[in-house]
Amino acid sequence: MSQTHSAKPFLSAFNDSIVIEASTPAQKRALSYATTIEMLFNQVMSTKMPADRIIGQYFREHKKHGSKDRRVIRETLFGLFRWWGWLKQLQAPQPHVTWFRQLTACAALEQHKWQDITQAWDTIAAWTPTEVPPTNSDSINDKLALFMSFSGLTDCQLSDLLPSWFWRTCPVSPAEQLAVVEAMTSRPPIWARVQSIKAATAIAQLNNAGVDAVASQYFTDAISLGNKSINLNEIETYKQGHLEIQDLASQVIGQVCQPNADEQWWDACSGAGGKTLQLRSLMLQQHPQSSGSIIASDIRHKPLEELNKRASRAGFNNISVAPWKSDALPVNANTFDGVLVDAPCSCTGTWRRNPDMRWLDDASAVSDKPTLQLDILTRSAKAVKSGGQLVYATCSLSPSENEHVVEAFLAQTNEFELVPVIHPFTGGSCSMLTIWPQVADSDGMFVAKMRRK
Repeated sequence: MSQTHSAKPFLSAFNDSIVIEASTPAQKRALSYATTIEMLFNQVMSTKMPADRIIGQYFREHKKHGSKDRRVIRETLFGLFRWWGWLKQLQAPQPHVTWFRQLTACAALEQHKWQDITQAWDTIAAWTPTEVPPTNSDSINDKLALFMSFSGLTDCQLSDLLPSWFWRTCPVSPAEQLAVVEAMTSRPPIWARVQSIKAATAIAQLNNAGVDAVASQYFTDAISLGNKSINLNEIETYKQGHLEIQDLASQVIGQVCQPNADEQWWDACSGAGGKTLQLRSLMLQQHPQSSGSIIASDIRHKPLEELNKRASRAGFNNISVAPWKSDALPVNANTFDGVLVDAPCSCTGTWRRNPDMRWLDDASAVSDKPTLQLDILTRSAKAVKSGGQLVYATCSLSPSENEHVVEAFLAQTNEFELVPVIHPFTGGSCSMLTIWPQVADSDGMFVAKMRRK
């Protein structure tokens, strides 16, 4: 927090009822940013549309913003959602003062570098001057101490940074709570998967292009691209089909499936086909002339069109699509060596990348899904041939969407049995696998593997 405030407040048409003068270019920019960010924040909260979609549409419609403008607006907006569990507790006599206090607190917690802007916000925030030492620590406990110091609040808790319904539906042991909160309030790296070339080759190409790419210690085809924004369309490795953006936890699913080169697989809920492409890549890694094939299905046509584009860019053959058109299977029953059901879910495991979703959803995001998930899993299981694999996955951290669905499925049939899986990041064996975000700096993910007897 800056402790130096100008004697004269400034603001220019911040809203219909408040007018404050701006006397410097930095102050004018700060007010413009504040107005835009407030508009976007309120739009996300009122429409409950994803923040990345809202801000993407805004930038497409307002091309006047340069790269710095976009960075300030984007990073502040997502930072507000990341720390909203604390920021919403701030209060001031005037609503606009509350908003500027939230902006300055967010900037301090995020360690934003644009000091001219944050100092301008700080002036309007009119904090009571206190000795608040700056912190460059990433420790969540240090950030809590910082926030309580300049806010004057004394009852803030680490658990406030996630909604109360999360703790009820995604049980976390007391020993792990700190690590979960710390992970959920930090930004994971951009994880990618290399296909058709060696990871070392891809890393060298990316480094030459200015991308901070490093190898993963867990999978030979997984690499981290760091935390900086990347324009993929300017990266030759991507344009040539040798790189797919896929979180490390998501890559676990394909590794658990481990398809053989000559097998026939069905990706029953493929979306835009990230895991479809991973399955095909794993087949081709075993044999360049792999005869295996994958059929991808989804109820939406646009993602399947995107899959076809991605498969074409990668030069992958033996991938086809079969949209779900009704409750009937879009593929033949008793046919596949493996069926992957990456079911629709609450997506609580992706909150690191989408911090707005924790405040847009409520407990129904979890409770509404298990019936649908069990129905999809039950239908899709009919496509597995004798001895074949059935893999169920979600990006949820809630047992009701994960273990409980698998247990309900196994309780209604004696044709399938669980196959133990090895946790790729700890090496331990487990009957069903939940990847927590803090374990390998990734998203959260669940996967269970079954075999048809």
